Amino acid sequence: MTASSTRRTTATRSRLGAAGAIAVAGALLLTGCGDQTNGGKGSSSASGRTSSAPLFSKLPKTIQDKGVIQVGTNAEYAPMEYQEGGDIVGVDPDIAAALAKKLGVPFKFTSGSFDGLITSLNSGRYDVAISSITDTKARQQGLDDKGKKLGPGVDFVDYFTAGTAVYVQKGNPKKIGSVEDLCGQTAAVQHGTTYEQLLQKQSKACTDGGKKKITIESFDNDTEAQTRVKSGGAVAGVNDYPVAIDLARKADGGKAFEVVGEQVDAGPFGIAVNKDNKQLTSALEAAVSAIIQDGTYKKILDKWGAQSGAIDKAAVNGGK
Repeated sequence: MTASSTRRTTATRSRLGAAGAIAVAGALLLTGCGDQTNGGKGSSSASGRTSSAPLFSKLPKTIQDKGVIQVGTNAEYAPMEYQEGGDIVGVDPDIAAALAKKLGVPFKFTSGSFDGLITSLNSGRYDVAISSITDTKARQQGLDDKGKKLGPGVDFVDYFTAGTAVYVQKGNPKKIGSVEDLCGQTAAVQHGTTYEQLLQKQSKACTDGGKKKITIESFDNDTEAQTRVKSGGAVAGVNDYPVAIDLARKADGGKAFEVVGEQVDAGPFGIAVNKDNKQLTSALEAAVSAIIQDGTYKKILDKWGAQSGAIDKAAVNGGK
């Protein structure tokens, strides 16, 4: 996301938000606020039926014929995905462009609300969702944070790993050292993320230990949460580690925020795919492995300063 708008978890987004919130059938469909096509078709025809790309034949025929992979995202999480000059840019769009070269069809990103992504994917509006989404068992199974079945769930092709981080005003006026120090304090977070779950879990630990609960202020987008911390209305915000680091480095020239403590609850980010589309899942897994093996993946992470999230090989449903 941008410096002013950094997803996603106890799965660890990180942004990566409450499994139930983004899996509930009937949730609002993503309202597009911007789109961007990443990658190319190589020598594929206009219909998408032929291509010299090495993994084109692995794609489902519907994708081959359509000639594009439609992607739902929430472009608010620099450096993972954010909007710049009308385009959606960042780690995830660059990875998608690299995957496109292997698969022979471009990825077209459309940005909207994070908590509607999985519902929109399962409704058929998108072929995949790529948005720093933490791969968790609950999301795979379509469960909420209490284990209630809310939807069919999704499969994930894991391509990155990240934990959750706490960020505060520059200078750390309340001397917060970790999420455990937030007992009795106010914290801001984006609604529907796994790091919102992290705060809820920690708040219960606070009260169980005889301390005051955390006052959790949840916002529809992360920009609002950041603004709340910047103004002093909340003593801290919680976000994906790479997003929090980027925010601290860039917001107001590095003068607005700082990250405290270490990242916690590290887990994989995954490309979400409808469970009925096993062939697309398999093709994406092969493509992620291919860009790791040929060095393209490392170059992308180096470009964005996201090396700490590198994985050695692709996996399907590796989250816990």
